Amino acid sequence: MTVRMYADRKGWPLDHVSVALRHSRTHAEDCADCETQAGMVDHIERQISPEGALGDDQRQRLLEIANKCPVHRTLQSEVSIDTTEARA
Repeated sequence: MTVRMYADRKGWPLDHVSVALRHSRTHAEDCADCETQAGMVDHIERQISPEGALGDDQRQRLLEIANKCPVHRTLQSEVSIDTTEARA
């Protein structure tokens, strides 16, 4: 959605964009690049396919914008979840 909004705002010819994800988990001690030292680390591989008469610079910029979307930033940061019971 962020990529679509950016392309629309710039007036770029983005006809369609699709995203494919692959999720896996790795033991933290097997992950050389991870800050987490114990438990499991989630790993997400993402492939973005922008379609349209875009130049190479435009395609590269759209990939950069994808890394700045709110969902991407949330997934890359530490997440804390508090659960409460909703009562009527």
